Amino acid sequence: MAYIDYYKILGVDKSATQDDIKKAYRKQARKLHPDLNPNDKEAELKFKELNEANEVLSNPENRAKYDKYGENWKHGEQYEQAQQQQRQSQSQGGNYGGGFSGADFGGGEDFSDFFQSMFGGDGGGFGRSSRGSASGKFKGQDVHAELNLNLKDAAKTQQQTFDINGKKVRITIPAGVYDGQQIKLKGHGNPGFNGGPTGDLYITFNIAPDPNFERVGDDLKSKVTIDLYTAVLGGDVKVETLEGNVNLKVKPETQSGTTVRLKGKGFPVYKKDGEFGDLFVTYDVKLPTNLSDQQKELFEQLKNS
Repeated sequence: MAYIDYYKILGVDKSATQDDIKKAYRKQARKLHPDLNPNDKEAELKFKELNEANEVLSNPENRAKYDKYGENWKHGEQYEQAQQQQRQSQSQGGNYGGGFSGADFGGGEDFSDFFQSMFGGDGGGFGRSSRGSASGKFKGQDVHAELNLNLKDAAKTQQQTFDINGKKVRITIPAGVYDGQQIKLKGHGNPGFNGGPTGDLYITFNIAPDPNFERVGDDLKSKVTIDLYTAVLGGDVKVETLEGNVNLKVKPETQSGTTVRLKGKGFPVYKKDGEFGDLFVTYDVKLPTNLSDQQKELFEQLKNS
C-alpha cells in the first residue's frame, strides 16, 4: 500500500507543535467519532486513520522516529542497531553469513495491518545469522490500544481489563482523563527479541461529545431554557450537573445569554482528589407563543407604560 502521510491525515504540516497536533486531532475527532456517525463506514475508517496518526505524532519519541524513518519508523532503530552490531562483529572477525537476508522491515505492510502488528508482531527476526545465532537483544514492540468513554464515565474513577497477548491487564483509570490523553503501562507490550525487554502498552482515551455539557479544561458549560415570566420576575430552575439535578435561583430581570457559575460543579481534576472545575450555565430565555388576545393586550399595556 502507498505511504501514509500522518501529517496530511491530521491536516497539519511537519513544523506543527504538539499543541497544534492535539488541537487538530480533537477538532476532527469530534466530527468523525462513531457515536456521531452511526453506520457510516467511511467515517469509521477515517476515525481509525485519525487515531493512528495521532498515536504516532502526539508521542514526541515516535514522531521523531516517523520523521526519520517514514513508513518503517517502527523498525528503524532496530535496523540501525543490527547494522552496528554486524559491523562490530565483522571488525572482531565474526561471521554473520549474510546478516540481514531474513529481515522484514514492514515495507509491505498496509494500513489495516498496522494495529495487527502492534498487537501481534514478532519484530521481524532482526539480527539473526544464517546459522540462527543471536546478534543482539531488542525491545518488544509497543502495544497501542484505545478506550472509548462518554463524558460521565470519564468523570469517575473506574477499572478496566485489557486482554494483551493472552494475559489480562487490569488498570485503574483516574477520574478526569481527557479526550486524546495517552497513558503508558511499562512492560505490558509484546515480548522482546532474543531476551530483550518487553514492550510497553499505550492506551489512548477517546471521549465522545456530550449532548448536555461542553468540557473546557476542567470546567463545564451548559445551557438551560427559562420562560419569559421566570426571566422577568425571577424564580427557580432545575439545572443538570454531573452529580444530578440542582435547583438554581434566577434573579428578576435576567437577560437571555446571562451566564452564572456553579463553583465546584465542573469536571474532576485529573489525579487531584477532591478538586473540581466549575460549571457555567447560560440562560436561554424562551418567548411565549400562541398568545391570547388578552395576553397580547397586557403586553401592549406594558409596552406603552
